[in-house]
Amino acid sequence: MRILSFNILCAGKGENEWFKRIPLVVRTIRNYDPDTFGVQEAHKEWMNALTGAFPDYDYVGVGRDDGKDDGEFSAVFYKKDSFKILDKGNFWLSEHPEKPGKGWDAACVRICSWAKLKDKKTGKIFVHFNTHLDHKGEKAMQKGAELVAKKAAEICPEGVSFFTGDFNVTPDSAPCKAVLDGGFVDSRDAAETTDMSITYHAFESTEIPGCIIDYVFAKGDVKVSQFKVIKDHIDGAIPSDHYPVFADVEF
Repeated sequence: MRILSFNILCAGKGENEWFKRIPLVVRTIRNYDPDTFGVQEAHKEWMNALTGAFPDYDYVGVGRDDGKDDGEFSAVFYKKDSFKILDKGNFWLSEHPEKPGKGWDAACVRICSWAKLKDKKTGKIFVHFNTHLDHKGEKAMQKGAELVAKKAAEICPEGVSFFTGDFNVTPDSAPCKAVLDGGFVDSRDAAETTDMSITYHAFESTEIPGCIIDYVFAKGDVKVSQFKVIKDHIDGAIPSDHYPVFADVEF
């Protein structure tokens, strides 16, 4: 099974404006054919584009600003012919996770969406969590990561979970440690075949050293066979300011 994470960039400038990159993002996702994938920075227009391009997927997610359509989604998409949804939800990375609002010292409202899925062929059950941690508030980053790890333990106390997202911090950071302390492993480290490439490049021709900030974490009885950073160009162009990442897993 393939789990993918992709920060698709809500806006962009010039040739990198969001609507010009729709075909690039769609082709990238389609080329790698994930079973489930999490997106970050997907505003409602992005969501309309993705749902139109991928009729074989359904999704869980809401706009972070109002719990409906306003603001960026951190949606989880899944192949609806392959999986039955057993449960789903959204919570905000704040002191009051049940309702929209900024948490701690965050610059933005942040949300986590999740889907509990059952494989229709094998009967195996797992939960996919997806989020985008704040980019400025250090306390918000830390507390947000801790909250998702805590919620994962509550929603899926046993069994398999995956946690994808743009963390805005590197693997040696305290927020990543909080996720690991919650029982997850970084697929980048656990994979039999792995990829230590950067994931954020800001459309620059020269790579930003050490800028690994996008993740697929796994928890439970999971074997990660491959982790990859997708650095493909489509017709000479880059789909987003982040490279998507995926993990191939067995459980």
